[in-house]
Amino acid sequence: MSMIEFQNVEKFYGRFHALKGINLQFEKGEVVVVIGPSGSGKSTMLRCINALEEISSGKLLINGKDLRDKSTKLTEIRKNIGMVFQHFNLYPNKTVLDNITLAPKKVLKESDEEATKTAEKLLDRVGMLDKKDVYPTTLSGGQQQRVAIARGLAMKPEVLLFDEPTSALDPEMIGDVLEVMKKIAKDGMTMIVVTHEMGFAREVADRVIFMADGEVVEESRNPEEFFENPQSDRAKQFISKVINH
Repeated sequence: MSMIEFQNVEKFYGRFHALKGINLQFEKGEVVVVIGPSGSGKSTMLRCINALEEISSGKLLINGKDLRDKSTKLTEIRKNIGMVFQHFNLYPNKTVLDNITLAPKKVLKESDEEATKTAEKLLDRVGMLDKKDVYPTTLSGGQQQRVAIARGLAMKPEVLLFDEPTSALDPEMIGDVLEVMKKIAKDGMTMIVVTHEMGFAREVADRVIFMADGEVVEESRNPEEFFENPQSDRAKQFISKVINH
């Protein structure tokens, strides 16, 4: 059984057809990078996985549970799915440490001591332990995103979703965030990453999915080959623009 499975999924926003007949499986321990032009449905697909958006038709199964089934407890599903957003979404009035311990204490009912111990370990892992007592507004964008990644990991999720985690960052900060993501990938975390960072996709992805106009146009288990020789005209066009940019 796949960890996440889309079966002919459609998503409409009013008349706008955001996802068209999506059929995809995501397996445990896999690092999947989703690329494609803006407005191609990549972020919508991620937001459907953690039930921030509801699909219009088809089936979306998480560990075999249908998200549209009334008996499926969405809070239980969400517990196992971490998400890292483009704009960090940290609480500005809480310290870095409190941002990370909040959900584990509230949702997982961890003790103060346990949550703090985990948070400090994760902050160390993302190179931010020395900033644990400061407020997010005093940090650079790259530092905030590393804190956001630690926060995502603190819930001990089965899968971590990344929605363009570097696109709001200054160029010199991108490398630090990508290094942290590479480290997490090496540790065996299941990751679905929507990104424009083609180098990351090439180096880290087990599989690349190319989307355009709400559809999966092409997928490849050989990222190197995909970037060298995409099969579809739409992917060829996109890759040539991005690589030669």
